[in-house]
Amino acid sequence: MTEPVNLNARIIEALYTEGLVLSDEVRAAFDLSPRACNDEREDTDAARLALSCEALRTTTRMMHSVAWLINHRAFFRNEISEFQLRRHGRIARHLPDSAPERLALLSAEIQALIRTTERFYARLVRLDAGWRARTEPGGQAPAIQRLRERLLHAVG
Repeated sequence: MTEPVNLNARIIEALYTEGLVLSDEVRAAFDLSPRACNDEREDTDAARLALSCEALRTTTRMMHSVAWLINHRAFFRNEISEFQLRRHGRIARHLPDSAPERLALLSAEIQALIRTTERFYARLVRLDAGWRARTEPGGQAPAIQRLRERLLHAVG
């Protein structure tokens, strides 16, 4: 098994840029127009409901992603401590994936975008888990590291 990824500012910046672009694509795609449904003549209540539900799930997924990335950017810019990041910078591990029966009612383009956001989010969850694995078994940073952070924060 490989060692967990040690996140750095360049990785976070690249992911942040990717997350913003993907968020913009999501915003543009879910303008709630009928073209997002699988078939224009099939603009039924079920298709509109599927579009609304998947739009909500997908935008929520991207908001969580961008929030996680913003916290990590703040950490690498020394705006928050590692302790603050560990406490407040968690990513939700179990956001529900899209419902296959609802996805079938949406256009292929929208389906592909939703799957892309799910893969992006899964990457962030894996990175967060790997980053957190660097700590002691109890999930706490070593005591000396916490003390150094407190001193740095108080002095710096």
